[in-house]
Amino acid sequence: MTGDHGERGRRRGRPQDPALADVIRAATVKVLADVGYRGLTMDEVALVAGVSKATIYRRWPSKVDLLVSVMDSASDATLVEVDTGSLREDLVALLGAMSDILSGPGGGVSRALIGVLDAEPALAQAYRQGPLARWEAAFRLAFRRAAERGEIAHGLEDSLAAASGPGIMVQAWLFLGQDLQGGFPAQVVDEVMLPLLTRPAAAPPPRPAP
Repeated sequence: MTGDHGERGRRRGRPQDPALADVIRAATVKVLADVGYRGLTMDEVALVAGVSKATIYRRWPSKVDLLVSVMDSASDATLVEVDTGSLREDLVALLGAMSDILSGPGGGVSRALIGVLDAEPALAQAYRQGPLARWEAAFRLAFRRAAERGEIAHGLEDSLAAASGPGIMVQAWLFLGQDLQGGFPAQVVDEVMLPLLTRPAAAPPPRPAP
């Protein structure tokens, strides 16, 4: 009886509006940009979003859950799975998508959170297992496909050469304030990633004479 009643109650409940969730996420980004992580409260987000605090808590039980949702949403909306048949074009597309995220709301959230990840283990773990893990998987897939086509050697997805492109993008965004749009992703691919990924393997050192 109790279980049936609960099920009927859930069925009668009004479904959550995805558009309202987007409004709340946008308000979160604005508040985070204005006051930072320490000043972010559900009350302030509710005020900016024009909703009740209970409306937010029905979707996200904590500030950490809300922020993870904001990062996930920004990443999901921009992350692309590419398979152009060319490693160069795949990497340009992936770095271009990364530049869109870093230059947009997802980047603003990440910038505000970087300084508190050490103090918020749950948030750091969710960040690594969510957006960062998806980006890593997308790049690894591009490298594996390229190896299967014979463009690069197998196993390079774990190399420093593979990590160089995303690393340069994050450094330029976080420390240099550089504009990542336009031709910058292609420049990183052409001048750094491809030369490192396609260079001949170093010859083994000669054996000493007997």
